[in-house]
Amino acid sequence: MADLKLPRPTDKELEILQILWRQGPSNVRTVNEALNLAKPGEVGYTTTLKLMQIMHDKGLLTRSKSGKTHIYKTLVSEGDAQNQLVDKLIDKAFQGSALKLVMQALGNRKSTASDLNEIRDFLDQLEKGK
Repeated sequence: MADLKLPRPTDKELEILQILWRQGPSNVRTVNEALNLAKPGEVGYTTTLKLMQIMHDKGLLTRSKSGKTHIYKTLVSEGDAQNQLVDKLIDKAFQGSALKLVMQALGNRKSTASDLNEIRDFLDQLEKGK
């Protein structure tokens, strides 16, 4: 799906997408409450509403009317968005080298034994051709 050109979400839009991927279709109030769980009162309802309207205009979200409220749903899958963001990061920051990205990521964070085992299993699958 690397050829898919999705609208590039801003950091705040990505936060909203993550909430919708986790919770499923939701109204603005539900998304706003989720945004404010980590940092209470940081994002006002009208700000969340405006962001979600912009995301709808950009083609990141769809909405349907349910009574007096709109229910928003993502138009892009989490995997497609992640693929596009990682591809862009590899191209721009790591000169197209996935190896450099992986080495940087593993060097910057403490990986658990479980994480390393999953990485080994994934590499084994890649070598076997899935």
